[in-house]
Amino acid sequence: MDIELRHIHKRFPGVHANNDISFSVKSGRIVGVLGENGAGKSTLMKILSGYQPADSGDILLDGARTAYHRPEAAIAAGIGMLQQDPLDVPAFTVLENLVYGQPGAMVFSRSAAQKQLRELCGRFGFALDPETPISSLSIGQRQQLEILRLLALGIKTLILDEPTTGISAEQKTLLFDTLRALAKTDGMSILLVSHKLEDVIALCDEVVVLRTGKLVGAAEMPVTKGAIVSLMFGQELAPQTRERITLGDPVMSLDKVVLRGKRVTVEDLTLHIRAGEVIGLAGLDGSGQELIVRACAGLLKPHHGAIRVGGQDMSGRPYREFLRCGVAFGAAGRLEEGLIAGLTLTEHIALTSGDEAFVNWTSARELTETQLKLYNVRGRAGDQIEKLSGGNQQRVLMALLPQKPVALVLEQPTRGLDVDSARWIWQQLLLRRAGGTAIVFTSPDLDEVVAYSDRILVLYAGQVYEIPDASATTIDELGSLIGGDFQRKAQ
Repeated sequence: MDIELRHIHKRFPGVHANNDISFSVKSGRIVGVLGENGAGKSTLMKILSGYQPADSGDILLDGARTAYHRPEAAIAAGIGMLQQDPLDVPAFTVLENLVYGQPGAMVFSRSAAQKQLRELCGRFGFALDPETPISSLSIGQRQQLEILRLLALGIKTLILDEPTTGISAEQKTLLFDTLRALAKTDGMSILLVSHKLEDVIALCDEVVVLRTGKLVGAAEMPVTKGAIVSLMFGQELAPQTRERITLGDPVMSLDKVVLRGKRVTVEDLTLHIRAGEVIGLAGLDGSGQELIVRACAGLLKPHHGAIRVGGQDMSGRPYREFLRCGVAFGAAGRLEEGLIAGLTLTEHIALTSGDEAFVNWTSARELTETQLKLYNVRGRAGDQIEKLSGGNQQRVLMALLPQKPVALVLEQPTRGLDVDSARWIWQQLLLRRAGGTAIVFTSPDLDEVVAYSDRILVLYAGQVYEIPDASATTIDELGSLIGGDFQRKAQ
């Protein structure tokens, strides 16, 4: 299906989110929609997918003007969107989610639905058990199911918002193969919103670039990463450097710890984390890295072994006690765990800025304004957190972390951030590191893990392999280890 956007405008209080945007997407093409955080990408895609109306402008589908203001109307017109966090029902099974939203779904033929699922999975090489509850699936599997659900609803255009965030390299390869097949074989038009420029270069036929609400450029692929960065930011970015520092004494220790999750167990883990040290955890989705970071923050009780912070045994104690000892946690799930939907930015700052029973709202607003400026958040103190873009939510999450913690335990600290914003976040983290803060973090981005870690722990099915000097490894070697090749030993 051919799509054309003509003179799209969308305003929010104090922000012209989309300012006279016009471009077209031909059927069978994969188009990358790029821009820094707050550039207007998500707003534009929400307009196209029916989640919010434009103030003015036209949408043409196969040359015909159309208007819709609800996602179900957009799907009926042939346009579906895969959100960064798939819109599924955790209490439902795979099969129930597949038929959810289909006409007549209240009374459906289970055998017919199972047949449809088998056929769709077989076509794309997906392995989804119809009776598995959504809560047991990885992010990658939930994305696969959402794609199948949208295809079953008959969409002709697929919009994807940061689809490779939080999925493994193997799942990304399968996703990209699926998208190429949908474009080339089915003639679907696909729009990819992503901050991962290597993904855009590998997948897209062309790119359009937004900056501060305006369309500032478009290019046919292939285009170099440097050229795309120049379009996004007006200039190429200098190479990122990281200073080595002298590490201090251990601030946290794990002694023969056993961690049990739903799908994997980490056995007999001993780890000493030193002041000022940055430890990156890498592995396929569900390999055990999530268990380690949550145990380090008191969010997961070890089945066996001891966790000590500053020499104090913290085994089995809750997060609030870890926080009192100087250990702060940043969750990958922003609105699920890190932030509170419905609360304003000021209310978030007030919740984390002290233990007083009564809030001094004047001081809270002043502190909020200071933090918004410091972290370059595009939002106002009175905005509800869910009104911000994903990248700006991530900046707020970082602003809520204490300035001088003993240790920061972070899940995907640059999730959903453009390359310049990600670098800025790491500058703030490394300033804390220079003051003696230890950092333990996970990331699906291997470049990020290698660039910022002093030491790397690679996990595969609960097994842990240590790379004692991150500067001595390469992306290819790390990728091989993540795949389970533990034969190479550090010298």
